[in-house]
Amino acid sequence: MSPDNRRAVIHVVAGAVLDAAGRVLIAQRPIGKHLAGGWEFPGGKLEPGEDRVTGLARELREEIGIAIAVPRPLIRVRHAYPTRAVLLDVWVVRRYSGDPRGLDGQALRWCAQDELATADLLPADKPIVAALRLPERLTQISTPYYDVSDLSGLGHPTVGAEDTSDGRLRGVLCASAEDGVTAASAGADFLVIRDVLADEELAALCDSLPVPVFACGIGLEQAWALGASGLSELCE
Repeated sequence: MSPDNRRAVIHVVAGAVLDAAGRVLIAQRPIGKHLAGGWEFPGGKLEPGEDRVTGLARELREEIGIAIAVPRPLIRVRHAYPTRAVLLDVWVVRRYSGDPRGLDGQALRWCAQDELATADLLPADKPIVAALRLPERLTQISTPYYDVSDLSGLGHPTVGAEDTSDGRLRGVLCASAEDGVTAASAGADFLVIRDVLADEELAALCDSLPVPVFACGIGLEQAWALGASGLSELCE
């Protein structure tokens, strides 16, 4: 077995912390740390057996001195660096108390979302920038940032391929959790569930997939608690 196949994946929880103006907080990795000087969304390693939200709250308290409330699940990104592999578990944080400050000596910077693309983010953090354009409530089929298609051949490897050239995220309308799994495997960037799923089914779907899931027929905070990134108003 190759060294790359043997090495463990480091599970990292990170927060896209937004202020009242919609700016996003990023942090610079301090000298002496892996990838020092690069910019990232603040967070850190999840402890063994630690709940993801608990770990996120702990890391943001320890690193930037804020206490968070009701974070929104966003996306999970896997990335292999030359010396380690990471699973970046990202949450949007709009509700928090305290003024962010670099408690580990790291520089902090508030960026408008349009500035993130040129902010020298670490490679693992770059997919987060596009996902941040997805709203909490999905009300439109198409915007300059994403497009949602109701496709019949969800298992086909070219799901949404016609939209890849313009840089928009590709969403797929799904009638069931099974359709969602198929669409994610086929390359959908996010899923829009058309029918109301049982809480257990929705939670299992969100837990099994790295892409954002938009539920319907429930409350927004209930959707977040079950692992969905938001709600869809495109339901039938």
